[in-house]
Amino acid sequence: MKKTTKRLWIALVVVFVIAVYVLMPGYTWKALVYQKVGIDDYPIFYNREISTGTPQEWPTNNKLQGFRLDDSTLNAFNELQTIAFLVIKNGSIIFEQYWDGYGANSQTNSFSMAKSIIGLLVGAAMDDGYIQNLDQPVADFIDSYRNAENQGLTIRHLLTMSSGLNWDESYGSLFSTTTEAYYGKDINKLIYSLKMVEKPGVEFKYLSGNTQLLATIVEKATGKKVGDYAAEKFWKPMGAVNPALWCLDRKDGMEKAYCCFNSNARDFARWGQLVLNQGVWKGDTLISPEYVRLATQPANNLMDETGNAIDYYGYQWWIQHLNGEPVPYMRGILGQYVFVIPSQNAVVVRLGHLRSEDKKNHHPMDTYLYLETAEKILKEFELR
Repeated sequence: MKKTTKRLWIALVVVFVIAVYVLMPGYTWKALVYQKVGIDDYPIFYNREISTGTPQEWPTNNKLQGFRLDDSTLNAFNELQTIAFLVIKNGSIIFEQYWDGYGANSQTNSFSMAKSIIGLLVGAAMDDGYIQNLDQPVADFIDSYRNAENQGLTIRHLLTMSSGLNWDESYGSLFSTTTEAYYGKDINKLIYSLKMVEKPGVEFKYLSGNTQLLATIVEKATGKKVGDYAAEKFWKPMGAVNPALWCLDRKDGMEKAYCCFNSNARDFARWGQLVLNQGVWKGDTLISPEYVRLATQPANNLMDETGNAIDYYGYQWWIQHLNGEPVPYMRGILGQYVFVIPSQNAVVVRLGHLRSEDKKNHHPMDTYLYLETAEKILKEFELR
């Protein structure tokens, strides 16, 4: 009798496991295996190489030779598992430090810094005549948006995170849209099924699906893979030293454009330098300066969740402030940052495993730490 009962229980467990396996979405198994996203995730995905042209190494200025961060700053950096901190002024590296075995050529995930890259690619596609203007309807590019539910949705709404779409941005849920986008194998299927549930162009709501839609529009408008277009318009002309890798949803598939551009601190800095130079790279205009100006100023026609005008987001670029000056920056969920400080003619890159959970004025608290540290370094540079 006991043996029969035991066999019955085993059979029930087997049936239960099989049922769960059959009923659970396929991507959840990958999510359960890897559990948490990390900066070194790219080997678990297919990738598209973002090829380089003629490499342009950053010049270095040794004026700060022997300078070191104070113990308090180092402790704060270590608590957040910083792996890279880089300061560029007047086009030259003046400070560079790496931790935990990472170095100048270490390739790590941008996470949502990739959104800022997509924002620039939209501008490039407009410059090239593939996109008419920012108020062009999404339906011009994606057939599934030619319906009453999504009527009136424009590229501008996607750029400014005011689409009103029903994307679930939750990062902690196994069943959220964002989790499926990260681990799933058909990201276009996800974005093609989105519906507007709120009026667009009214409230800022950060949704990764907006960026993914923009990437699909860029691909359809240009007839080129997003990564290939990024290489053509920016990565090659900016003289990136190392090829980047953009994670795909499947082999030869679609870029996970809202995240997952894998590169190193020095090459990430090129995006900041391009914006600092208002779209010009060594005399060549890679993107309209006017577009860069608009992309890096707040879309203050929008409201935040409290009903106040936003002063912290443009076209896929965040905007911090240092001493009252706007500081456009790229931002990733684990503390990936590229800051642009116009008054100092400087670019600052921080990469790492963690960022502050607390925020002030919609900015993670650690952004204040990195900007304050950069300010100290820049002041020391001027004194020497």
